[in-house]
Amino acid sequence: MDPEVFESFRSGDEEAIKWIYSRFSGAVYALSLDILHDRERAADATQQTFVKAWRAAASFDPTRAIEPWIYSIARRTAIDIYRKERKSVPVDVIEISDPGPSLDRVWEVYQVRLAVDQLSDDEREVVRMSHFDGLTHQEIADRLDVPLGTIKSRSHRAHKNLLMMLSHLEEPT
Repeated sequence: MDPEVFESFRSGDEEAIKWIYSRFSGAVYALSLDILHDRERAADATQQTFVKAWRAAASFDPTRAIEPWIYSIARRTAIDIYRKERKSVPVDVIEISDPGPSLDRVWEVYQVRLAVDQLSDDEREVVRMSHFDGLTHQEIADRLDVPLGTIKSRSHRAHKNLLMMLSHLEEPT
């Protein structure tokens, strides 16, 4: 990340705050949703995360990566919300939940989102409709009013590009 952007963020510059939020809010929301299992509470946790990050920005070491710092704030914030609400729920209603994703898992999700964002518009649209909306190639072709072969080509190209961009995540064998 550009050190100037983070310095502007630390000083409260509105444009830098918007940039940081737009860059990381999707991943923070996904992490919060995974912990809280509720869209409204995840949205609240996302907002609280960025307020906390902005308030604590002066204490952040700018020589380190910002992503793990923001994700740790998000994780703690979501867990705090979960614990606070759990205290107000009768014991027999509390569901045992997994502890949420590890920071490694959050980092991988973030890397995938960055890679998808780097695809061409056509490729990104096919990947999102396929993986996020669960549509088949034929359904995508029908929705976009594009020939099925074109959708298959875009999908193949997109997945080939993603494979190259995400090769650094592959575990050594």
